[in-house]
Amino acid sequence: MNELERTLKALANKRRLAIVAFLKKYREAPVAAIAEHINLSFKATSKHLAVLLAAGIVERDQRSLQMFYTLAKTQKLAAEKIIALL
Repeated sequence: MNELERTLKALANKRRLAIVAFLKKYREAPVAAIAEHINLSFKATSKHLAVLLAAGIVERDQRSLQMFYTLAKTQKLAAEKIIALL
């Protein structure tokens, strides 16, 4: 699968778009805060975050027992354009 296709598939989901919009606004958040904001279980939110991570759209940082997510510092052009629309 090419990078453009992977990026588009990762962002072609309303929950993942909500996650990206949330991270765009708040810059960084733990999984629990993201899950609460998008009204989804911790486990389901983690799966969506894994898709975004695999596509290079988000980055993660583990601190103690919590995993914090941010938008990736460098984005592919397609992701950058889509995120700008949110």
